[in-house]
Amino acid sequence: MHTGQYLNHLKTEKRYSSHTLKAYENDLLQFLGFINGEYEETDEVYTDTGHKQIRQWIVHLMEEGISPRSIRRKLSVLSSYFRFLVKKGVVDSSPMAKVSLPKWGRPLPEFVAENNLDRLLDGVSFGDDPAGIHDRLIIETLYFTGIRRSELIGLNHSDVDVSAMTIKVRGKGGKERYIPLAGSFCRVLAEYRDKKESQFGKASPGAPFFVTSSNKRLYPELVYRVVRKYLLLVTNGGKRSPHILRHSFATHMLNNGADLNAIKELLGHANLNATQVYTHNSFEKLKKVYKQAHPRA
Repeated sequence: MHTGQYLNHLKTEKRYSSHTLKAYENDLLQFLGFINGEYEETDEVYTDTGHKQIRQWIVHLMEEGISPRSIRRKLSVLSSYFRFLVKKGVVDSSPMAKVSLPKWGRPLPEFVAENNLDRLLDGVSFGDDPAGIHDRLIIETLYFTGIRRSELIGLNHSDVDVSAMTIKVRGKGGKERYIPLAGSFCRVLAEYRDKKESQFGKASPGAPFFVTSSNKRLYPELVYRVVRKYLLLVTNGGKRSPHILRHSFATHMLNNGADLNAIKELLGHANLNATQVYTHNSFEKLKKVYKQAHPRA
């Protein structure tokens, strides 16, 4: 059916990650279920779906308390889906052309203050056992490189080159980028690699670099639990997900004078607009300093 063809198109031609594919599938099935009159999984294509029905869905989502940001994401999926149907000749035109997106104020990305991360990495004991060393390295890698959780999980042995002091990261859409590493951090990575090889034997180039206690590739929930566990020790509120360390990396780099274009390349952003959001955090910091320090502020 067309829904399956569309998802396969995203997987094979667009090269979307499994996480993104699942999100697209959930949003699409939710819409198709609404049009069908009940929330059940269906693979049917509604060729007579019009903009009025889509607007009714928007109202339904708002009544359910779904945020404007999430609604816009769902409508973006729907737009992509109908463009696919038009291309395949299933429908003549997309009803999304007559649908207005709900407005939303883009929230500033949350991050952990530099002094709190200093307290975590310099003052908190992770322990000298394999589990503690492993947990600390996960947090350090996320914060020192700014990579995504999925990119951390996807790192292979051949991607970590301590002699060249770089790691190769496969980002969204399979795009590769190289991130420089500090010499001291390279030594920690090398020690982890050596200890892992002494425990599990020499790994092949395509084997996962970060592994569980049973020598399996990490999984998302494990990384989330590790990050949350330790951020709880140094933060009082807000999110404590692995992505917060990515936001912290970008914000701290910018606050310490890094060029915005350089941060864009390190983060693997497709365009500068995605990176510029971090300038707002820096500007908010300047406004706070101004209000506190200026005698007439």
